[in-house]
Amino acid sequence: MASSLEQKYKKIRQELVGSILVLVGVFIFGTAGYCVLEGWKVSEAAYMTVITLSTVGFSEVHPLNDDGRLFTVSLIALGLISIGYIVNRFTEAIIQGYFQEVIKLRQQKRLLDTLSKHYILCGFGRTGRQIALEFQAEGIPFVIVDAKAEAVEMAGQMDYIAFQGDATEDITLMKVGIDRAVCLVVALPSDAENLYILISAKTLNPKLRTVARANTEEASRKLQRSGADAVISPYITGGRRMAAAALRPQVMDFVDGIITGTDRSLYLEEFRIQSENFPFEGQTLRSARLRLESGALVLAIRRSGGELIGGPTAETLIGRGDTLICMGTAEQLRRLNQLLDPLDPVNSQALRLPKQGTHYGELEEDEGSV
Repeated sequence: MASSLEQKYKKIRQELVGSILVLVGVFIFGTAGYCVLEGWKVSEAAYMTVITLSTVGFSEVHPLNDDGRLFTVSLIALGLISIGYIVNRFTEAIIQGYFQEVIKLRQQKRLLDTLSKHYILCGFGRTGRQIALEFQAEGIPFVIVDAKAEAVEMAGQMDYIAFQGDATEDITLMKVGIDRAVCLVVALPSDAENLYILISAKTLNPKLRTVARANTEEASRKLQRSGADAVISPYITGGRRMAAAALRPQVMDFVDGIITGTDRSLYLEEFRIQSENFPFEGQTLRSARLRLESGALVLAIRRSGGELIGGPTAETLIGRGDTLICMGTAEQLRRLNQLLDPLDPVNSQALRLPKQGTHYGELEEDEGSV
């Protein structure tokens, strides 16, 4: 389903084009009429038709007979109606901002076409707005998809890239670059719609990382069976965090301070080691000296097979395929990224930390960063 905004302006465009075609038809009708009724040449008949429709008041090409005069009266009436309709359509288009919106839509399309390795957020309700704030704080490229015009307008006012459309339809997902995206976050209030979008997205881009919202345990199981990489229930997660805040307030303050916001001094980041330039293949954390050289702390290691090693020791081995979950300042994490891939510090995906536009290493971060 195309967005209602696109449908609205498509209708206006069709009316404008249709009215111009009607005027062209009146011109052809007038030219043919003078040729038949008066026996004039085509050039003379066309000239007479133009001065008649434009009502400039020039003299007739040749004297008209009675049939010619009646025909001229009818031609003037048709011309006035056609031109009046065109003026009305143009005036309405200007008042409704058609031309400005067309330019805006074209700019949006060009912007969407340039997006790559971006995140797609489906749903801009209360949950979606909070997710967008976190994405913006992390400085990652993302686009919002919502079927409601007011939600898209609100997103635009917040300087987000937003597209109005039904995310359950493949054409909408293709328009926001699902084939070039690295992650899809589905945050609609309907479990059925979230499941439908997830299935469509996985079909269009099997390598896409997906995070889905679930309101019930049954929906959570279905979303996981459908291929969701992570399923989050706002109610379950919210309840757990509230309980943790009551039982361990200092721990929660610390955790919140390193995973959210823009003014924090410590960050959590994860590094998926895939580069051919990785210099510490088969080495231990002690011999790699990552902590000493960068200052960042390795909190956990996720093996390629899925095994999670929490609190790795100095003797823990690291290698390609591992994901390192680390904590440190922005500069410490950038330094760690350079250590993990020292040979190509230019062409990598940028760390999602302050200091926008800085790129380090060919090391790829996992799309579902903490």
